[in-house]
Amino acid sequence: MSPYSIISQNKTKTYLIILIFVFLFTGFFYLVGKYFDSPSAYLIIGLIISSLSSVGSYFYSDKIVLFTTGAKAASKKEYFDFYTTTENLVLAAGLPMPKLYVINDHSPNAFATGRNPKHAVVCATTGLLQKLDRSDIEGVIAHELSHIKNYDILVSSIVAVLVGTLVVATDWISRSLWWGRSRDEGRNRNPLFTALFIFALIITPIIATLIQLAISRKREFLADASGVLITRNPEGLASALEKIALAPALNNPSPSTAHLFIANPFKKKSYNSMLTNLFSTHPPVEERIRILRTM
Repeated sequence: MSPYSIISQNKTKTYLIILIFVFLFTGFFYLVGKYFDSPSAYLIIGLIISSLSSVGSYFYSDKIVLFTTGAKAASKKEYFDFYTTTENLVLAAGLPMPKLYVINDHSPNAFATGRNPKHAVVCATTGLLQKLDRSDIEGVIAHELSHIKNYDILVSSIVAVLVGTLVVATDWISRSLWWGRSRDEGRNRNPLFTALFIFALIITPIIATLIQLAISRKREFLADASGVLITRNPEGLASALEKIALAPALNNPSPSTAHLFIANPFKKKSYNSMLTNLFSTHPPVEERIRILRTM
């Protein structure tokens, strides 16, 4: 598969995800409206919110992701090595220079976001910049630049915003039902519909998470391989992944942005099973390292 076909697939996947999100979000609000005997009003509200969220996620996903993760712009004076390493790698990759951000966190990790190479951001934790060797950092940055070049960032950043919007909406409605007047109103309602509505409240965030997981984990393997083509040093990325895997979790990571990072920002599991891997945002680090060391 050529890089051009990968880019085309990722752009198509972006529009498909947006359509699925609008349908899911609007349908959920229609069910809420049926519960409150105002299906048309809630349908319109759901359509407006989902449409605004979709447009906003396309144009402002990078800003939303950076705000969610608490990232701050990295000055060249303070993070000179970060800048010079990235400048060297973008020349090798044939990409424009992305904006650089940092997260003040002792755990090493990194991600890329934005909608295209001209509007891209590479973000690293202070732990990654302080604890990893230069060759390790080069491997990580090359991996993130590969995401930019393949337009993975467009898909991932939009999913982060849309999933977050849907989860917040369902959580807000759930709390309103629990604490609000809906308990009194629900007494005379059809028990079957009430059960269906409660099921929708439970299953909708799960579906949103599955959409997030549907972003193929193969993109991580592809970015690993593409990054090695830039640095010509597979051991650099392999070594970086080993150190990141052994590090503690990030402080207060968000589930909606977890899939953006080069490695799972949550606490690492000590076991490895098919079920765990199936519901993970990342492929097993051990498998990625093994493949890198066969290159």
